[in-house]
Amino acid sequence: MKKELRPVHDVVSCDVCGRTILKGERAESYLAPGGHRHQVCDLCSLRAQDEGWIRESAAGDMPTRLPRSEPRRGVLGRLRRRAPAEPPPPVERANGGEAADPYDEAPAPVRERPAPARPRPKDPRHVRAVPTTAQAKVERALDLFNGSSHQRTIAGLARTLGTPFVSAQPDTAQGSQVSVVVAWELSWYRYRVDLGDEADPVMMLDKGEEIEQIDEGLRDWNARLDADGRVLAGHSANDGGSEA
Repeated sequence: MKKELRPVHDVVSCDVCGRTILKGERAESYLAPGGHRHQVCDLCSLRAQDEGWIRESAAGDMPTRLPRSEPRRGVLGRLRRRAPAEPPPPVERANGGEAADPYDEAPAPVRERPAPARPRPKDPRHVRAVPTTAQAKVERALDLFNGSSHQRTIAGLARTLGTPFVSAQPDTAQGSQVSVVVAWELSWYRYRVDLGDEADPVMMLDKGEEIEQIDEGLRDWNARLDADGRVLAGHSANDGGSEA
């Protein structure tokens, strides 16, 4: 009889960075607003806390109800609070006339018309100037990538998986976009950097497990990672990965 081989552990993916949890790594359960449960790897714990997610193991220590802002009053206290205040005594006029009623209503002030609101622009997103040369586009794209949360994810993976292959290539179809690829022997990630988008310029487009899955035009390893996990341009790669 043939024996059926089955994996010894279930495949778990991180709900923040999307990568598969490697053997030996640990994933913890986090609770998002609304009670949704997510699996988060150790590298993305800070990002999960920034999103307002709470570690499920620590959720039991939180209070279930907020404290009251003031102590509850007794029955007599509530009745006294509801009793109307006595009206103030009338004020005599200086010229000996009739006493003025303190409850006489003063003339209502004239309200000024508010200025008409200015119409808001249809698209409030600011557009960033795009460099013209390929080298300037790559350098600007790497500055934006290094300032995003994706750089911290890549730096954490490099500490676990070692030195990666790195490529940064301008998109020939979209002049304002640059493709950034970071690859290891068993996994790779491709990002799009939009130089004209000031609000959210960096986005992960695709990921895989084998380098052969990457388009050949994106496998020109012309960048590297420094000791802090930041992507730098202007260096070629050897057979073992990016040069140090």
